Amino acid sequence: MTRRAGRLLVAGVGNIFLGDDAFGPEVIRALDRRPLPPEVLVRDYGIRGMDLAYALLDGCATAVLVDAAPRGHRPGTLSLIEAEPPDATVVPEAHGMDPEKVLALATHLGDEPLPRVLVLACEPEVLPRGDEDILPGLTATVQDAVGRAVDALHLLVPALLADPAAPTPPLGRPMESGTPPTAALRGPAPGGPEDR
Repeated sequence: MTRRAGRLLVAGVGNIFLGDDAFGPEVIRALDRRPLPPEVLVRDYGIRGMDLAYALLDGCATAVLVDAAPRGHRPGTLSLIEAEPPDATVVPEAHGMDPEKVLALATHLGDEPLPRVLVLACEPEVLPRGDEDILPGLTATVQDAVGRAVDALHLLVPALLADPAAPTPPLGRPMESGTPPTAALRGPAPGGPEDR
């Protein structure tokens, strides 16, 4: 499979029935009112990890996953994380939407390296303890971050379309940038930068 230079995927991930986990789908919905350029594929993958894994193998040069991710910051904090390819210890999972396991699944399914994967993450305020705790809707703090995430994507996407390998532009404060292991996507970043 040949990657088409410049093609970019923006993927919302998260469960709309689990409180602030709905951040990714809400950002994708907000992009309907402020669309990205037509060469960007914008999709809400919700909890369909297999669909996202195949989308990552469909020729995009770069993918930006939009997700809620506890990283130890104040609720509503946006972080930009450059995901590293998963190592061999991560078990692929076809059912579910843990980004690390989706990347492992895509690696397992494809013959070529994955595209560059960035995660635009929001620190959640409320995540239910389990799937049995239904809690639709974002908290006010995370809802306020949706517009900032749309602004961040409108800053980030043109830079990535111009050069998929370019360093990410600063999104303002607070933010993170770097290459932490993808395992950090679901937990607080050990020794990560403090909120500024």
